[in-house]
Amino acid sequence: MSNVARLRFEETADKGLYLGPATVASVRPAEIEVDLPKGGKVHARLALAYAYEPVPGDEVLVIGNAEGHWIIGVVHAQGPAVLHFPADAELRAAGTLRIAADRGVEIASPELSVTTKKIRTIASEVVQAFSTLRQRVTELLSVQAGQTYTVVEGSMHSQAKSATILTEEKVSINGKEVHLG
Repeated sequence: MSNVARLRFEETADKGLYLGPATVASVRPAEIEVDLPKGGKVHARLALAYAYEPVPGDEVLVIGNAEGHWIIGVVHAQGPAVLHFPADAELRAAGTLRIAADRGVEIASPELSVTTKKIRTIASEVVQAFSTLRQRVTELLSVQAGQTYTVVEGSMHSQAKSATILTEEKVSINGKEVHLG
């Protein structure tokens, strides 16, 4: 006895069965029109186990008959791969989760929360723009820089139990009034 299953597929004019490649011609909400290789356009529905957003020009695998056609595979896609979840979603790894991209990683959200024990950021350049930034450090804030330049358009206030300014060369204070004590 053989354990090999055989697919018996007959393409006849009266049954109109088709299994093969097709090209996405147009995409509308809940409707995809594909061009079959022997001519003719048919409407096809997605029947994939993964997320796929077709764009015109994609090559797909279609199965169908007079009752309907379904896209059951993607041979070559031109558009972006999109995972869309209709509700909350989680991505977990028992080990390390890595995300890599050749051109960049973008996150867009009305709110972003990060909870961790340690953050390491290594970059050649960092640009940050905020309307308000509040930082609270309970132990030590240490900054080591080649140079620092700070411009404050309004007033500036600095308060500490004790403060030291130590320079190897000169210190300049330039203002209309200087109050000491």
